[in-house]
Amino acid sequence: MGQYPFRRLQANLAELISSLPAESRLPSEPELARRMGVSRATLREAMRSFEGQGLIRRRQGVGTFVVAKVPVLDSGLEVLESIETLAQRTRLPVKTGELQVQQVDADEDNAAALNVPVGTYLTRVGRVIYTENRPIAYLVDTLPADILTPAELQNGFTGSVLDLVLKRGEPKLVQSRTEIRAVGATPEVARALQVQRDDVLLLFVAYLYSNDGRVADYSFSYFLPGYFRFHVIRKVG
Repeated sequence: MGQYPFRRLQANLAELISSLPAESRLPSEPELARRMGVSRATLREAMRSFEGQGLIRRRQGVGTFVVAKVPVLDSGLEVLESIETLAQRTRLPVKTGELQVQQVDADEDNAAALNVPVGTYLTRVGRVIYTENRPIAYLVDTLPADILTPAELQNGFTGSVLDLVLKRGEPKLVQSRTEIRAVGATPEVARALQVQRDDVLLLFVAYLYSNDGRVADYSFSYFLPGYFRFHVIRKVG
């Protein structure tokens, strides 16, 4: 099975697991493999990551069971909100892990994304978001240092660069363009989220624009699919 079909399999399994009550038994391996259109060996490989996350457990000779109802953050994509704001509205407790704050020089990729010269000072902010002591998202924001300095993250930072800049009021943020795709976890992201390398994740690559047309923030947000549900409400015609 190719890389992308395997990721689709993992996404389908994540959706199935998150839809079932705690202690529900999953269909048998032959039945589930037939339903997903894969071999039993491929199915077992895909399910290892969910077992490692503590979302399912196998009982020899009995079956595979959902360990607990997965808490899901459900959000529309029409309005940009931080995970913290979304969690407060849905009353799901989240917390931010240790911050990784660096001042770096813009390489060619970051320079192109932020429309700045190569070598421009940038602030890079990485952190993991947890719920119930389980990492569910890994966020990395990169901003020009004249928009956000490492010193501003020393006191009272809640984990959301978006909320910090909105509260400060400068620069004035007006819109975001976001690319959404399924990806395999890199070694860095896998360590942060405590998953297997190449496990399927939902990735948002976002460009946040200020009112003068400048890219104020270039971010990568990696989400565990079973913990997030996003939707879009569209008009017909």
